[in-house]
Amino acid sequence: MDFFLQQLTNGLAVGSIYALIALGYTMVYGVLKLINFAHGDLFSIGAYLGLTLLTTFGLARHVGPLGVVMLLVVMVMGLVAVVGAMLERVAYRPLRQAHRLSAVVSAMGASIFFQNALMLAYGAHYRVYPHDILPQTAVSFMGFDIPLVRLLILLTSLLMMIGLYLFIQKTRIGTAIRAAAIDQRAARLMGINVDRVIMVVFIIGPALGGAAGLMVGLYYGQINFTMGWMYGLKAFTAAIIGGIGNIPGAMVGGLLLGLIEAMGAAYISIAWRDAITFGVLIAILIFRPTGLLGERVAGKV
Repeated sequence: MDFFLQQLTNGLAVGSIYALIALGYTMVYGVLKLINFAHGDLFSIGAYLGLTLLTTFGLARHVGPLGVVMLLVVMVMGLVAVVGAMLERVAYRPLRQAHRLSAVVSAMGASIFFQNALMLAYGAHYRVYPHDILPQTAVSFMGFDIPLVRLLILLTSLLMMIGLYLFIQKTRIGTAIRAAAIDQRAARLMGINVDRVIMVVFIIGPALGGAAGLMVGLYYGQINFTMGWMYGLKAFTAAIIGGIGNIPGAMVGGLLLGLIEAMGAAYISIAWRDAITFGVLIAILIFRPTGLLGERVAGKV
């Protein structure tokens, strides 16, 4: 029973990371009907920026463990949000009226650029996070111990997802985002600045992805410049499982995918983990192509 509960919490923690990345995919697709292939690399940038802030400024020496995590999350989200806004302005906005394939090629080019920039700046080898950021302790819950870092990742991710959902549903900007996702022309006629809405989407999505990259660095302890490809692919899988363009669907899909991975690796074989993940994707595309919660957009890739 303890083994099952450990795998359950591990799956939820990893799944919450997938969900944060998937939210960036699903928000951009909901508004622009575009798959932002550079989104996984923004996740990698978040991981490397977190490492840079830790090692360069020595944040862990000035504030407590919880304080350094909160400070890192805020700083990384802000910096990656700036990168995301620049990406939209340089790579996507000039192609807004072009054929959709042009924007896809631009996204792939941006992905290659970010990967090579990280490799040149930090090297091609794995980089290791300091081990003493968070105390290696566990929190007792219902008779079994949960590692503190796992609990912090899960709680922080859930708070971000709840905050995003309330932002989209309860604020004027969120209403404008939903309107632009339904029909951009009608939204413009209603006085909504669609360009500003798209910029907000490219700020929020990369910020969440950057936070997820930081969490991966804290959780696993090592990062690599190519890791954004696999995490991005799995997060895209999570978005499809939940329903592309559906924000609650991205959250549910990410958590579900994390649980499937953890249970598959624990009870079948860790070597089959990725095969199980993409097998689930194939099954969803065959039997429910609109995802578990359904698509919220009319167009398809």
